[in-house]
Amino acid sequence: MATTRFFFQASQEHFPPEDLLAQAVEAEQLGFDGIASSDHLQPWWEGGESGHTWPWLGAAGQATSTILLGTGVTPPGARFHPGLIAQAWATLERLFPGRMFLGIGSGEALNEVPVGDPWPSPSEQVARMDEALDIIDRLWRGETITQDGFFTCKDLKLHTLPARRPPVWVSAFGPEAAKVAARRGDGFWTLADPERVPELLDVYRGECDDIGKPPGEIVLHAGFSWAPGEEAALEAVRKWKGAQPDDVYRDDIHKPANVYAHGEETTSDQDMKEGFIVSSDPAVHAERIREIEQLGATIVVLQNNSGADPHGAIRVYGEQVLPALRGARVA
Repeated sequence: MATTRFFFQASQEHFPPEDLLAQAVEAEQLGFDGIASSDHLQPWWEGGESGHTWPWLGAAGQATSTILLGTGVTPPGARFHPGLIAQAWATLERLFPGRMFLGIGSGEALNEVPVGDPWPSPSEQVARMDEALDIIDRLWRGETITQDGFFTCKDLKLHTLPARRPPVWVSAFGPEAAKVAARRGDGFWTLADPERVPELLDVYRGECDDIGKPPGEIVLHAGFSWAPGEEAALEAVRKWKGAQPDDVYRDDIHKPANVYAHGEETTSDQDMKEGFIVSSDPAVHAERIREIEQLGATIVVLQNNSGADPHGAIRVYGEQVLPALRGARVA
């Protein structure tokens, strides 16, 4: 029988870092298996938050005991040279051995353009991620790197390495990124969209077969909004409309106000109910997550978008949703 793990995702775009730290402690105490943290420079709407997830992970590691920690997901680009990503996770793994994972993706204009990124085409975004993953892997192997490409490296070497290489789970929204996840990663990470997951998983697993590598973790990501009432749960998640259109992940749409306005124009309340788990009923949350498990997930990452009562949502998940799921595993 399968043993799906359930991770809590801390929304850096939604809540201030000190409140997220309290959420992380509660998530561990209430039975989540891991904590992922979004990695943003800007929120999806004007008036959101933008705490830096790297120092936050250090604080979360110190505030918790054994729970797994990492990002969902970190993008190499103008903000983060892969050498800095490799150094940060080597340090975090030394501080919290056996607990760290690295989620990595190609990023969004929202977070890269403001710091000078000449936002590349989707194919170049994937190629840049591919190169970054190669650099990170080689640095963790102790290599010294000098090369030019998307990222310039000159005598680049890490001088503090951990005993264990943190697992890398690669975010993929299309087939080329899924192939990169197979070649470079220890797992595949994508949104829990039932229309897209089967095709992407076929590509990922097919590429693993072609290179003679067993598939890694299948990490499926979903946002949830719980509140004591149905309308409150929906109202709390409406501000996330800007994160839903596909083109915000491809195109240069980088001002939070514009991102939100674009989402308002293109995303209905019904879209939000389908794209997020939105309900006051814990049984509805459990049933939707079972459907995600059935897509093939080994890890389900559940992002807390419960703006009406985020701490109440964690309690409901810990006391009702997770026990229901663990009492009815998917074979």
